[in-house]
Amino acid sequence: MSRVFDMPFSSVYPLYVAKVERKGRTVDELDAVIRWLTGLSEAELARHARGTTTFREFFDDARLTPQASEITGVVCGVRVEQIHDPLMYRIRLLDKVVDELAKGKALAKVMRTPAPAAAQG
Repeated sequence: MSRVFDMPFSSVYPLYVAKVERKGRTVDELDAVIRWLTGLSEAELARHARGTTTFREFFDDARLTPQASEITGVVCGVRVEQIHDPLMYRIRLLDKVVDELAKGKALAKVMRTPAPAAAQG
């Protein structure tokens, strides 16, 4: 696992871009999802995407959204919610939301935006 932890985020980010673009999604949508998950600003994300930051350093900078616990499912054959290592859990959360975006899930659903309450009548 430590090999993944020490990989530069900038070496994986272009793979995320290629994955979502192949499926008709945009870099802006990808960046919005990553910023939502990590709490990073546009400038912070850009710095990590073009720098030498490792995944460990990337997630040290991140402030996970409170909705992160709502992200469930399987990534690489493993249920995200059953991952015990905190850093691997965060990496797989990122993988999962990128997968959801690439599979055509609406941006609001990927970012776990609550549905508006029904109008009172």
